[in-house]
Amino acid sequence: MTIAWIFPGQGSQAVGMGKALHDASPAAREVFARADEALGARLSTLCFDGPLESLTLTANTQPAIVTTSLAVLAALRERVGALPSPVCAAGHSLGEYAALAAAGALSIEDAVRVCRARGRAMQDAVPPGQGAMAAVMGVDDAVLVAACDEARGEGGVVSPANFNAPGQTVIAGDAAAVERAAQLVKARGGKVIPLNVSAPFHCALMAPACRAVAEALGKSRLEAPAFDVLANVDAAPRKDVVGVVDALVRQVDSPVQWVKTIEAMRARGVTHLLELGHGKVLAGLVKRIDKELRVVGVSDPAGVDEAAALFSGGAACST
Repeated sequence: MTIAWIFPGQGSQAVGMGKALHDASPAAREVFARADEALGARLSTLCFDGPLESLTLTANTQPAIVTTSLAVLAALRERVGALPSPVCAAGHSLGEYAALAAAGALSIEDAVRVCRARGRAMQDAVPPGQGAMAAVMGVDDAVLVAACDEARGEGGVVSPANFNAPGQTVIAGDAAAVERAAQLVKARGGKVIPLNVSAPFHCALMAPACRAVAEALGKSRLEAPAFDVLANVDAAPRKDVVGVVDALVRQVDSPVQWVKTIEAMRARGVTHLLELGHGKVLAGLVKRIDKELRVVGVSDPAGVDEAAALFSGGAACST
């Protein structure tokens, strides 16, 4: 058995996330307290009690999801004791910050501060209503890319934003260009579902946010990761601080290569994944990528117990 860790991104949030572990685990409580202090706001109260409208604001959602994931990991470390490091880790979009914090590259405080700045910058990069995202299913990547290229030829930005699973990719860009691409995909036998999002993430329209993220990271203290964290931009690890920063900045306006990330984990011999954070979004994607991989969701005390049981048999991990 060989274990890797994965951390969810935006869209996994829900009112009440992390509360059961906060109540049960001193280590989880400490993570929430540190995040609250770093932001000068009761992020924990927002996670536990809402309201949902405030929690789903991008500037709140991003630090809230990262904090919840790191609280889950803290509770697991508390439960297991000397928790072995994973063979590697990754986070979906925003989740990359949680993965890097788990690897010691960022402190909890810096992670939530950067994520708040990142959320604000991504929200402000495109005026409301001008951008759009849509989930595309039923066509392969080549067909989708060709549709985006054709739609872009008439003006505007549209491109793949998230390669989530085979036959399930998200596109993003200018609203009109996304609609043109959607019609081309439908004409070629695909299905398109518009997404209710506040901005078109992971496309060229996010370029202004790249600068803000670079500035926020420049004010943070970073270290080389203690274990490999596969970057969203290319599913490859970064061994030093310069590489980590470059990957995080590029991630903002580049597509999330989640399929390649899971395939890279499989190539390393990974058999089990711990999804550390609220929800089971990543488990669903992983099953579509590789049905042989087992995903254990860790979001509450029962999940911590299930994950802890894996280590009683001496799971393989990094050195």
